[in-house]
Amino acid sequence: MFITKKHVSRRTVLRGMGAAVTLPFLESMVPAQTPLRKTAASPKSRLTCIEVVHGSAGSTDYGVEKALWKPATEGRDFEVPMILKPLERFRDDMTIVSQTDCAMAMPVSAAEVGADHFRSSAVFLTAVHAKQTLGSDFFNGASIDQLYAQQFGQDTPLPSVQLCTENLDSSGSCGYNYSCVYMDTISWSSPTTPLPMTYNPRVAFEDLFGSGGSPQDRAARRKANRSILDEITHDVARLKGELDSKDRGRLNSYLDNIREIERRIQAIEAYNSSGVKRELPNAPIGVPDSWEDLVRLMLDLQVLAFSAEVTRVSTMKLSRDTSNRVFPESGNPTPFHSASHHGETPKGIEDLAKINRYHVSLLQPFLEKLKNTPDGDGNLLDHSLIFYGSPMANSNVHGHKRVPLVLLGHAAGQIKGNLHVKCQDDTPQANVLLAILQKLGIDRETFGDSTEPVAI
Repeated sequence: MFITKKHVSRRTVLRGMGAAVTLPFLESMVPAQTPLRKTAASPKSRLTCIEVVHGSAGSTDYGVEKALWKPATEGRDFEVPMILKPLERFRDDMTIVSQTDCAMAMPVSAAEVGADHFRSSAVFLTAVHAKQTLGSDFFNGASIDQLYAQQFGQDTPLPSVQLCTENLDSSGSCGYNYSCVYMDTISWSSPTTPLPMTYNPRVAFEDLFGSGGSPQDRAARRKANRSILDEITHDVARLKGELDSKDRGRLNSYLDNIREIERRIQAIEAYNSSGVKRELPNAPIGVPDSWEDLVRLMLDLQVLAFSAEVTRVSTMKLSRDTSNRVFPESGNPTPFHSASHHGETPKGIEDLAKINRYHVSLLQPFLEKLKNTPDGDGNLLDHSLIFYGSPMANSNVHGHKRVPLVLLGHAAGQIKGNLHVKCQDDTPQANVLLAILQKLGIDRETFGDSTEPVAI
């Protein structure tokens, strides 16, 4: 294969009835001694943006004093703060940016005062102040994920995917004369085009790996408990005959991961359709009652999608503003929104920090899988940028100063990691978004209310 310069195309898709399985990176995709080898071995960066609502305990004065989110020291010799401690093993892949403000989420008129929960998500990736309206004339800005998808995602099966972990309702008013659309997505392909987010893991799975066939065919396959991989068995066998042992191992691992996720979804559907009393009776049949299980499933789907470049771009909302979901695993039994209004008491702030830390901990297995997935001349974490944070800061006062942000991964060598960047007071969060765009290869001089890119 290498002597004759034959190779497996990076865009090979194994197709069957209702299946379209793109391949992960294989050495056989890199023909020796050709210009294509360098290109194929150094793939484009993946980008995922994850929003958590209700700010952070580390954004309070007490939280700053106790270094709950922002490290006490700048530069590379910093101690990983309490909330980010679950990610300490990824210190070399971590860039903390502190002291930035999401000013565009603040009210600009008396009618907007108190409405921070209803416009914050719209600002997170756009750095634009969303128009206050109940009608269909909503207006915001294009988000960074979509700018990247528009330039570098058009040669993948899906330019981008949008996922969420709570049921949404993009209709009507959600409060203070703001359309619900502003709360229900963080992805905007244009100022007037919000992108819907997928709540059902089955739908997300079918979007990534299912194609062709009628809805009846796909329903029959699920009813028979057959795998999507059953539709491509012959092609898989043929392909394996063309691969060396190393590539066969990678392909087997990738297909095993697809099947394992499919089994998890099937198990959830079987349980939810068994007649047992559900905690979330109105949720789709593919959504588990366990929020943590849902988050892990959605993150695992992103790893698979990135490994095969089904897409290079994803966004994910971990919660919806004003959510009062309880996270007992965090050690704090107080509903989330209630806990976010901590009254500025040390105990209340420390209790909120437990929830913040728990949310961060769910990234640990996601990062581990990215790091353990080979990709070109490195691994997926080397070739990814994960932007995690909130457009709100001190949630007790609906504040947007000192918003919590962290970057993970190396963006294909553009970000070194192991760094705490402490910005000057009043630095726009948009400066971080601008820096991300530039590191991803998008030629922009400004973005939103930016003044200059942060040195990440």
